[in-house]
Amino acid sequence: MPRFSDSFLRRLLSRVALAIGLCLMLVSYAAAPERIEVAQVSLDPYEDGWAVNAQFNLALKARLEEALERGLPLYFVVEFELTRPRWYWFNEKTANASLTYRLSYHALTREYRLSTGSLQLGFSSLADAIGVMTRIRDWKVLDQNAIEAGETYIAAIRMRFDTSQLPKPFQLNALTSRDWTLESDWKRFSFEVSR
Repeated sequence: MPRFSDSFLRRLLSRVALAIGLCLMLVSYAAAPERIEVAQVSLDPYEDGWAVNAQFNLALKARLEEALERGLPLYFVVEFELTRPRWYWFNEKTANASLTYRLSYHALTREYRLSTGSLQLGFSSLADAIGVMTRIRDWKVLDQNAIEAGETYIAAIRMRFDTSQLPKPFQLNALTSRDWTLESDWKRFSFEVSR
């Protein structure tokens, strides 16, 4: 049986450990979900009502990024709903609201544009545009008189890529391909106004 020196064994073990570490890193990178996740959310008092503050994590799929850079605008919708649980009947839907973002790229100016309603912003990078879109601050969703003090409500929020706003040929493609599906799960939390 051949005899190996201690330094040779140490080098061999370090190389094996490095190879295993690289393999694990590649596997975790390949298995990383391309989806939207709700990182944090809260419902806070705002002026004469309640506003949502939320942070989403979003990584665009390669197919969506390619379509965006070829001039196809992408639409993302943030949906909010508030329900009051009832033990004797279905839950009562108290309020719902939605916020639509339009993300586009203009090759002539090499600028990404993000618009919602009449507000339109320009960005030099896709990461900056996505960063603004995924950080929601002071989005008023409820009037003060829409909820009763002392009642417990269930609030829910999610973000999704809206395929219904795509041109018809892309809508058909979205039905048959998972490359066009991007949405978060509903993030639910309880909400109560003290008396």
